[in-house]
Amino acid sequence: MVGSDRQEPPADREQRMSNISGAALDDQINEQQQAKRARDDQRSGHRPATQISANSDGHSSFYHQAAGAAISSAPNLILIAPRSPRSPDLQLHDADLNLLGLGLLQRTVLAAQRAAYGKIMLLGQTPAAPSGLIIARNWSSVAAALQLQTAPLVIAPATILGETDWCEKLVRMQIDASAWASIPDHLIVLRATAVPDALAALQEGGVAADVGAVQDRLTRRFGPAAALAAEINPVVISTPKDISDAERRLLRSLVKKTDGFMARHVDRHISLQISRRLARTAVTPTQITFLSIGIGFASAPFFLSSHWYWQTPGALLFLVHSIVDGSDGELARLKFQESRYGGILDFWGDNLVHAAIFACIAVGWALASASLSPLWLGVAAVIGTLASAAFVYWRQMVPQTGTGPLFTSVSSSPDKRLARLLNAAAARDFVYLLPVLAFFGKSSWFLVLAALGAPAFFVTLVSLAIREKAQQGSSQI
Repeated sequence: MVGSDRQEPPADREQRMSNISGAALDDQINEQQQAKRARDDQRSGHRPATQISANSDGHSSFYHQAAGAAISSAPNLILIAPRSPRSPDLQLHDADLNLLGLGLLQRTVLAAQRAAYGKIMLLGQTPAAPSGLIIARNWSSVAAALQLQTAPLVIAPATILGETDWCEKLVRMQIDASAWASIPDHLIVLRATAVPDALAALQEGGVAADVGAVQDRLTRRFGPAAALAAEINPVVISTPKDISDAERRLLRSLVKKTDGFMARHVDRHISLQISRRLARTAVTPTQITFLSIGIGFASAPFFLSSHWYWQTPGALLFLVHSIVDGSDGELARLKFQESRYGGILDFWGDNLVHAAIFACIAVGWALASASLSPLWLGVAAVIGTLASAAFVYWRQMVPQTGTGPLFTSVSSSPDKRLARLLNAAAARDFVYLLPVLAFFGKSSWFLVLAALGAPAFFVTLVSLAIREKAQQGSSQI
């Protein structure tokens, strides 16, 4: 009754694409990066970013770098355009390498921006570069662009499948005493202190035109690479067949760990197919949200009747509402179109639909029984639902700023047992009970459960919040 499938937006990440080399490239990029960071800080109030540096023991560690400092605090990403694709049918062109509505390069740029990377550069040429991607003709241009920065460097083939998950894991990871780590032919990560020597090595001799050649140069300079964690496993698109596999991988990543049993095994199977078909269209997540809300409200009047042949279609419509409700968040995450407005609309739309269902069941029951008692049950269910939603919105969603999910839990401590129980109760699995009861003309039983459960849910939410606040206060003493 409380949950939402949408997420909060990233800060504005628009950059102008540059195709320039040497010092001019560096000046232009630095100006763009400083302006972008100023806009991001002003809009989202982000805390200082995290930087990877080397301790005296040779291990990487994290520390905060003050805003406005000359040292970059985020990894930079270099994508190497293929000079001779393994498949003659595979071209580095976003129009050809389109995965679920986004070009391959565009998806990688957006994923890296979402993970708060610094400069994102393409070494080589492409017929059409997406916004935010800087073109570098050679390694000398790359070195010039990065000469005033001290930041880790990630190098990957331009045909890698960009995903926020592995991009963020690379930001958080700590490289051991080795200067670099890699997944052969897939990914290279250089410690910040090793970047100048690495770029010098890559400028020497012939052109290091692919990730394999880069690995050979770095091995000669630094020795063998450390292995990256097994959980970091990006996919490189090598043949047209890989595109279908990559799309299936992207769709699987949309399934949430917090999904209930029915949502995971029924809803998602249907909603993911809807999202897959809509991804290449101009349909937006917000339009899907409005459609879902409309279906939900359309289902409510069916419960004004006490007859099963009216209640059952209403219950099925309510179930369709729940399934479609998953597609808006899936589409938003798939195409990087999350927005705070969309997340709030989805959250309140769901809860208002639930309130309308409870109200109509109460009115229908009251008309059939010629009694006012069902109306009081309806009042309890509606007030409990909206009070719980308002409390979660005020406590968990209003304080959220910057990137990341707008709604993740009803509690500030989601790992605690009571919080997990409340999150499970707020999941959408409960909607499957209504069609069963409606088929037997017993939707009133659903209202009784809601009239008891919604106020109890609200009271438990408040008590949990008081307990968490008391624990925070005692920990600060």
